[in-house]
Amino acid sequence: MGEDRVTIVVATRDRRHDLERSLPRHEANVIVVDNGSVDGTAAAIRERHPRMEVVELGTNRGAPARNVGVALADTPYVAFADDDSWWAPGALALAADVLDAHPRLAVVAARVLVGTFQRLDPTCSEMATAPLGISAGTPGPAVLGFIACGAVVRRDAFLACGGFDDVVFFAGEEERVALDLAAAGWALAYVPAVVAYHHPSSVRDVAHRRALVVRNAVLVAVLRRPWSVVGHRMIDALRGGASSRAGLRAALPRIPRALASRRRLPDGVESARRALDRTHQSATAMPPAQWPPTT
Repeated sequence: MGEDRVTIVVATRDRRHDLERSLPRHEANVIVVDNGSVDGTAAAIRERHPRMEVVELGTNRGAPARNVGVALADTPYVAFADDDSWWAPGALALAADVLDAHPRLAVVAARVLVGTFQRLDPTCSEMATAPLGISAGTPGPAVLGFIACGAVVRRDAFLACGGFDDVVFFAGEEERVALDLAAAGWALAYVPAVVAYHHPSSVRDVAHRRALVVRNAVLVAVLRRPWSVVGHRMIDALRGGASSRAGLRAALPRIPRALASRRRLPDGVESARRALDRTHQSATAMPPAQWPPTT
């Protein structure tokens, strides 16, 4: 059974009702990491799903909360899920088989179907047509990004690259992880036969998320990209709407921390990333669609 090789890690905060819909659909062992919920999330999960492991952080750590779950997992692979997403039947077994068969592969990026009508997430359309080709020894189109709730990762590789970081914190947090995995020599591939479902929660602030996405696009550029890319992303944020400019303002106090962890990518990874930028005319303040997901 592939599910024996995969642990599902769910990070959540104050979305108890979404979890009531999604948790029963999971086929593998689940670790829920609670980011300081005040809506009774942890108690409700323990009552209704006593076999699931629940970790209460007591505060909101953002995307790095997932790192806690990955560290606790005792399986070679970890599938991420949000509180409003779940994996299709058999998807995790297939993902585990793919990772077993391709030892250079660190990330299986799944096909994500959104909402009741199962609309293909635009990110997946981008990944399917990414101009990087299919690398030798990989099962699908090479990518330099993924949707967290549609990704199965090789646990050791993910932890070795540091997992998600608290400079970026949340929204578009996948980009830096993907770049660092590629820099370490790992492959990432889009495998559309592996399917995840995402039913976006009604508890979301679209304008605030847009600002976070712009903030983090700038911060990732400071962390890993040439200064020319940093400049492009800042300029495009200034030219954007109110949310984009708010995101740039929010990035400024975090830049010293990003500089402290700044590390340029190997030439090959930077060249691949620039090829993706060119697909979208220029290096913009927003990464291409697969960095970050728009849903």
